[in-house]
Amino acid sequence: MHEELVDHLTRSTALSRGEALRVVQDVLAYFDESTEDYVRRRHRELQGQGLVNAEIFERILADLRYRAVSPPELSLRQLRRIVYG
Repeated sequence: MHEELVDHLTRSTALSRGEALRVVQDVLAYFDESTEDYVRRRHRELQGQGLVNAEIFERILADLRYRAVSPPELSLRQLRRIVYG
């Protein structure tokens, strides 16, 4: 999975193939988290750092602007429409 990305990382960095694969898997797992799960997790983390809700929610709003957005799940029909119009 994602062989082209792993190949790119091994060519452009000092990472071995195994290390590059691990990096790709870690990044994909990080961005696989739903928005709701991310908000809940970050709230717990920031609360644990002693921040109050007003600060927490402001920070989460700012953070969400920079999160990668995963595409919606597409049906086979939708994929065909993308390709063929």
